[in-house]
Amino acid sequence: MTTYKKSGVDIKLADKFTEFLEKKSKAIGGFAGLLPVPEMKNKYSIVASTDGVGTKLKLAFLLDRHDTIGIDLVAMCVNDLLCCGARPMLFLDYYATGKLDLGRSKKIINGIMEGCRQGESALLGGETAEMPGFYQPGEYDLAGFSVGIVKNSETLDGRKVRAGDVLVGLPSTGFHSNGFSLIRKVLGDKKLLKKYAARLLTPTKIYVKDVNKLRAALRKKKQDVLALAHITGAGIPGNLPRVLPKTLGAVVYMDSWKVPSLMREIQALGRIPEADMWDSFNMGIGMIAVMRPAAVKTALRTLKGSVVIGEVVKGRNEVALM
Repeated sequence: MTTYKKSGVDIKLADKFTEFLEKKSKAIGGFAGLLPVPEMKNKYSIVASTDGVGTKLKLAFLLDRHDTIGIDLVAMCVNDLLCCGARPMLFLDYYATGKLDLGRSKKIINGIMEGCRQGESALLGGETAEMPGFYQPGEYDLAGFSVGIVKNSETLDGRKVRAGDVLVGLPSTGFHSNGFSLIRKVLGDKKLLKKYAARLLTPTKIYVKDVNKLRAALRKKKQDVLALAHITGAGIPGNLPRVLPKTLGAVVYMDSWKVPSLMREIQALGRIPEADMWDSFNMGIGMIAVMRPAAVKTALRTLKGSVVIGEVVKGRNEVALM
């Protein structure tokens, strides 16, 4: 039996560190940080987010395939901005390696530029760091920084959410960029890793265009999304409560969509407990939109593949999987 903790990742310990950070700054704790702009009469806020690709990079190294990993990098950042209601504006990257390989570096940057195109962001620049002896030959690390803007009256903070609201799930393209320490633990044999690596390298879905389309369609009917949750590490149980009021929880109906077959294959190979699957992976839902029941029909008609997956309920700030 393989678990995330046995693979070297302790989610509960990471949550404790996040709680520590939240105590240090009131701005920390959401999917992204907001800073009101006095020069704009505090009508707007700058929104910023940072993230990386994680150990999914190990698969890129294994296959020597580097053309899509930049899409993952942008996705992990801009998707978080959406959860605050922000419009992404600009992106910066940090690319560190032991020795610069020009051909490989061009592929990485081309992926980042494609991610920026999908994420409607301008790539303003970044930092390329050569650090001989710090990274193994052929290896590198990436970090991304995304900045957007939101009208304060249109900020998504979950305050308008109430019991009875509906959860609409937007499909993922696979594992996205989370849980790869567990996946690699399961697929420890290099031949097995190579067998699955190409499918696992499918880039993270960027939801910018979908969310813009959804909100535009809803506003025509004087409706809107009430909250958005980007489903990353810790899965639906760990991410959905972040956008709900403390007095509300959610019920998610696990049979309301089909979990991707690849995830079930990995689960069977590693004998991963069902609870660990839900706490580690997105299980096929990469973003959750919370809305009033009257808005659901428009949402499902607007976004292909979207599905009702549950509802908001009174109670503790947690998710019940049923």
